[in-house]
Amino acid sequence: MKAKLKDGRTADVRAVWFADGRVQMIDQRELPGELVFVSFGDYREVAEAIRNMTTRGAPCIGASAAYAMALAKLQGADLEQAARDIKAVRPTANDLFYATDLMLRQLQAGADPVGAADAYAQDVVDRCTAIGRCGGALIKDGMKLMTHCNAGALATVDVGTALAPMRQAHNDGKKFFVYASETRPRLQGMQLTAWELGQEGIDHAIIPDGASAYYMSKGVDMIIVGADRIAANGDFANKIGTFDKAICAKHFGIPFYVAAPVSTFDFSTRTGADIVIEQRSEKEVTEIAGIRIAPVGSPALNPAFDVTPAELVTGGFITEKGIFKPSGIARMKA
Repeated sequence: MKAKLKDGRTADVRAVWFADGRVQMIDQRELPGELVFVSFGDYREVAEAIRNMTTRGAPCIGASAAYAMALAKLQGADLEQAARDIKAVRPTANDLFYATDLMLRQLQAGADPVGAADAYAQDVVDRCTAIGRCGGALIKDGMKLMTHCNAGALATVDVGTALAPMRQAHNDGKKFFVYASETRPRLQGMQLTAWELGQEGIDHAIIPDGASAYYMSKGVDMIIVGADRIAANGDFANKIGTFDKAICAKHFGIPFYVAAPVSTFDFSTRTGADIVIEQRSEKEVTEIAGIRIAPVGSPALNPAFDVTPAELVTGGFITEKGIFKPSGIARMKA
């Protein structure tokens, strides 16, 4: 992704990588105010970075987990215990489990730890690039698009899932506009997606989550979101508020697409009812920058994700293998 550094230069950077014996990553909690890089030399520190959302987004969580497993091997840690520790930090995103288990098998088979993790991260980038090629053709000049949360390069090491078709279309010279919903309570849409779109020079505006239906009624041509886990029947978990958008899109007849690599599909999960939804601290809702904004004594509920039924994915799933309707998932598995 393109990013402006402190010295004013624009450089291509990744959300997570390995250098100098340590896992390096962008601290996404500091954006958009400042581009800050952090590094970790212990796999437990990387696991904590996943838990506290220093790094986030299902594919990037998977890559971070792969690098955490590489550190565990370099540290001489018990690999099976390390895998359990890493998988325990967040329950919903399938890429966390996919990457950790893959690395465990490869390391137990004698693979070079850093080489295996680098290969995993590069595979994520290659898949996202292919998603961009598949989905970019859907975007036409003059379109108005909408997205939710962050499914860009920050969430996927580089390129993105939901933002990949937009990047491809932009690079192809197409002119279009993106509504980026703020994504309460963590504000990933406002702080991360808008930052990425701005860095790329893509025309956009931030809207309150509750304004989505209003702007759909005024004319939106397509909605593209990412996913953290996709069940075998096409039900999918994504950031809280996605379900609302899918319902509204169905009402207004707007094609609704989900962009995700095949690693996000969990064929062992039969339906969305079987997806574990992470419940986060109520302070994310009741406080801003450590200052309480809710009445004292009023509790808050804070599910991090919701599950959207497959029948609301009216456009299809944009993957590195092509675009599939929910009814085509079995064919994709084969």
